[in-house]
Amino acid sequence: MNTSNLTVRVSRKWTEALNVCAFELVHLEEGKPLPAFSAGSHIDVHITDTLTRQYSLCNDPLESHRYLIGVLKDQATRGGSGAMHEVVKEGDLLQISAPKNHFALAHEAKRSVLLAGGIGITPILCMAERLAIAGADFEMHYCTRSRASTAFYDRIAKAGFASKVQFHFDDGAPQQKLDLTRQLARPEVGTHLYVCGPKGFMDAVLGTARASGWAEEQLHYEFFSAEVVTFDSDASFEVKLASSGKIVSVPKGQTVVQALSAAGVEVQVSCEQGVCGTCLTRVLEGKPDHRDMYLTPEEQSKNDQFTPCCSRSKSPVLVLDL
Repeated sequence: MNTSNLTVRVSRKWTEALNVCAFELVHLEEGKPLPAFSAGSHIDVHITDTLTRQYSLCNDPLESHRYLIGVLKDQATRGGSGAMHEVVKEGDLLQISAPKNHFALAHEAKRSVLLAGGIGITPILCMAERLAIAGADFEMHYCTRSRASTAFYDRIAKAGFASKVQFHFDDGAPQQKLDLTRQLARPEVGTHLYVCGPKGFMDAVLGTARASGWAEEQLHYEFFSAEVVTFDSDASFEVKLASSGKIVSVPKGQTVVQALSAAGVEVQVSCEQGVCGTCLTRVLEGKPDHRDMYLTPEEQSKNDQFTPCCSRSKSPVLVLDL
């Protein structure tokens, strides 16, 4: 276990909405403050020795006595959300990382548009509260399947910024559903868009925004799950470790991380889906075949780093900074 990890206690656990549990985490030493964080931050929660998942913090960053996370029980769970819902209970101790932020607010924004789909509300809610405190211009749209599955509904409805929020329910009347084409039709200079939610929702938002002419620097997003993409045309390739010159073959059907592990080279991983950036590795030579959801298109185009948990190679050899 990483020595930089922190032990916290689950002080409260409750059902926040249909299939959503909320957890309040406090320092193991009663009354001791937790590391500071900013809106959009997440923590790695080490559920077991082999199971780590990322959860966004959704309480006020000014609070130092607790972290609050919301966890959706994914029907296609790979173990993480199921364990959080069914195994973790009040009073339990958990190992977590210090907060990390790959989804920060752009403080130069003149206006912000916040779009949340389902459990993607967790970082978006924190952003809305921070923007409200700062007196910033923003609007928020929150899309869910139904009122019953809308986490933190009461908290939002009672907030001072409630007038800036629109709820959109899949099972609601057609006129209340979010019209992305209309909403994103006119990208204005100084307006920044933030989106988090299921991959399909995020793909629709980002695809519509890009088609409507939004500049990439105006788009901010954080994927929390993805399917690892494979193709029948996938071929084997080699990775060369710059430090030792060792060459490792990566066959079709095996990831770079798996091939390196089999050769005795361990790369730290977490999500293993290309969404968290934990395994991000510098590429010194060669052209990666990017299949992650972590790097921006501009970052991918530089081909100087890649995620070995899911990405492959377009060149016969990748030289890695390992």
